[in-house]
Amino acid sequence: MATEGVLRRMHRGDVPTVMDVQEPASVAGLSGVFPQDAHPFPRHVLAERWRAEIDDPAIECFVVTRDGAVAGFAALKGDELMHFGVAVEEWGSGLAVLAHDELLARMSAAGVVRPWLRVYADNPRGRVFWEKLGWVDTGERSRGPMPPHAELLTYAYRPGSSGTGPTVAP
Repeated sequence: MATEGVLRRMHRGDVPTVMDVQEPASVAGLSGVFPQDAHPFPRHVLAERWRAEIDDPAIECFVVTRDGAVAGFAALKGDELMHFGVAVEEWGSGLAVLAHDELLARMSAAGVVRPWLRVYADNPRGRVFWEKLGWVDTGERSRGPMPPHAELLTYAYRPGSSGTGPTVAP
């Protein structure tokens, strides 16, 4: 029995709802990276970024849905998983794993061999999530685009390193 996917294309009209999901999740999950007293959530900046990325033909932007409602977000650019998150209320529900697996299936269908992403070094919850699903630290480091320009780790998907998640093209 096939199940309906949890991803749908994001449209400009989705951006306010995406921000309503992204802001509390970012504040809760990234407070170690972006202390709110010094670096409050840049809602306007990120909303504009989403609009630009929706308009960029090289980027695929998605909303993650639960019962038809926006419950998360994701973006792909070639072999990079650029953005990913679900509503705080969905943490631990399995929705993020479903969205992850659907994104990997899309990437595989597009011929991506080695998906990669960046995660903040000071995001232990995010790091555990990715590692549990078969992503491994490549050793490559960079800095985030927004102050305080925190350290980013590059992770690559390695099928078989976790025992969960779909297989990506060899």
